[in-house]
Amino acid sequence: MARPSSDASVIFLPSGRRGRFARGTTLLNAAQSLGVEIDAACGGQGICGNCQVVVADDAEGQHDDKPALNLPAGRRLSCLARVAGDLVVEIPEDGQQQCQSIRKNAVVTDIEILPVVEVFVVAVPEPDLQSPEGDAQRLCRALEKQHQLAGLRSGLHAQRQLQAALLKGGRQVTAVVRDMAEIIDVRAGCQEQLYGIAIDVGSTTVAAHLCDLASGETLASGGSMNPQIRFGEDLMSRVSHIMTNPGSESELTEAIRRTLGELVAQLAKQGGVPEDDIVEITVVGNPIMHHLLLGISPIELGRAPFTLANSDSTTLPASELGCAINPGAYAYVLPCIAGHIGADAAAVCLAEAPFDRDEISLIVDVGTNAELLLGNRQRLLAASSPTGPAFEGAQISAGQRAVPGAIERVRIDPETLEPTIKVIGCDPWSDDPAFLQLVPGNGVTGICGSGIIEAIGEMYLAGIIDSSGRILGDQAERSNRIEADGYTYSYCLHDGKQRISILQSDVRAIQLAKASMCAGARLLMRRYGVETVDRIRLAGAFGSQIDVRYALILGMIPACPEKSVTSAGNAAGTGARIALLNRASRSLIEAQVLEVEKIETAAERDFQDLFVDAMALPTDHGFFGELPRRNFVG
Repeated sequence: MARPSSDASVIFLPSGRRGRFARGTTLLNAAQSLGVEIDAACGGQGICGNCQVVVADDAEGQHDDKPALNLPAGRRLSCLARVAGDLVVEIPEDGQQQCQSIRKNAVVTDIEILPVVEVFVVAVPEPDLQSPEGDAQRLCRALEKQHQLAGLRSGLHAQRQLQAALLKGGRQVTAVVRDMAEIIDVRAGCQEQLYGIAIDVGSTTVAAHLCDLASGETLASGGSMNPQIRFGEDLMSRVSHIMTNPGSESELTEAIRRTLGELVAQLAKQGGVPEDDIVEITVVGNPIMHHLLLGISPIELGRAPFTLANSDSTTLPASELGCAINPGAYAYVLPCIAGHIGADAAAVCLAEAPFDRDEISLIVDVGTNAELLLGNRQRLLAASSPTGPAFEGAQISAGQRAVPGAIERVRIDPETLEPTIKVIGCDPWSDDPAFLQLVPGNGVTGICGSGIIEAIGEMYLAGIIDSSGRILGDQAERSNRIEADGYTYSYCLHDGKQRISILQSDVRAIQLAKASMCAGARLLMRRYGVETVDRIRLAGAFGSQIDVRYALILGMIPACPEKSVTSAGNAAGTGARIALLNRASRSLIEAQVLEVEKIETAAERDFQDLFVDAMALPTDHGFFGELPRRNFVG
């Protein structure tokens, strides 16, 4: 019987910093060695109670030295909890000294404002003994007569509010009507200000935008880590968790709904909006996030033929998703396209509208899975490629999420092989150790997705790695930054309080991720019958942050003129906002997804060959001529 490893993997959320530690190491010491800030006022004596963390209830993964203080359910003191196995540790918001940069801001775009929820001021006739009908019926008749709204029904919340509103408003009220069909709320007098929230539930992050339903203005945006990461960093590992722990899908559902509720409350406070005035929510997400949010088991999505429980759009009371807003409010969840192509891809399609263009577009929503759309008004194809979490800093030795202290930009001098880096939290570029101490926290603490892409791209341009992705040991003669690492070599990117090196395993992780994404794109192009496309749009938080030149240099996307590759920002979030602010867009996207040709990469024989071909780093940059370089300060 194999003996257990003497060390274990520990991942800290929300920063994503990770490392391997000897069993018996306290979580506080592990966090501090990675530059993860935890408040420990008593110096780790188990007295102050400030260093609380959340650890999944797993006796294999952690144990405490002694009984802890009276802590909230699920929390441990990091100074007392010791590593006993692989762990995911979450630092609660009240204990975080640094906030992740959730880079899913609202994209400025023209949206025709035609909200699904509207208000109508109406005078309701007085009751009399000769008419036995209720006030709800009088309200509906008054709306039909005064606003030509026929066939309305009144929801239960509206019925509960109605008579008090009539009394307070002197029989004049504001009826809040949804989809020209249901009265969802009634307010005394004239109260016309209403709001909605568009939510993008990603496997790693959740982003949301609070919008004025009348003007379309985005009043507040915010984001949060998806708490389901503690059950698995990638989608399939979460499905596997559910398969091996029957009934555990309810835990994942509860976790994401709690986060949605907290995020909605945060946006309402940030935007200065009463939660009762938020009357509509739209939600997008990949199929597994979609199912878990709705309380549907995703197990069938984890095995062929990857069957959705429901591919149509869904409308349900917002309260069922854990959102404490207007009790009459509804949530609209966009339709899914296929088993691995979800409502987020439908939202991207709505935002980018390739079905309304003559040019052939390739749209890639880059994340833990890469959703791809290819085509134009004549024909549209869609697929999903499992890139894994490497692009977001996971599976990288010094990887972390986009937080202050993370390297996000890299340049390497091709002559000296000396690096210049840009760190989140610092505006200028610098390799000055004294300057880097100005970074909040512990200086440079790791490298995020955009940083690892640029680091590997620059290593390739500088001749440190070859087209196979191998770090070349013979280049050690040129720089002592290239170091032997067992049977392979590494490149030291930053030698400070926290040493940041690019290992051979890091290069391979990026190669695997980029090969999957590029192979998916190539598969769609082969099926469509084209060798090139007219334009490429990179969407998603990561897609909007990477320099498109490095995406081309590494072969993340098919060769294309650099000017034809642009960022779409958080296109899924934009699509969710369009669906929130324009009710006609809902029927439009519901019809469009039925026309999309779905390609299942796992079932395509060509995909494996394309994947193997895409592993190498491109040597033919025909659209560039010479391998391109940026200057060190731009």
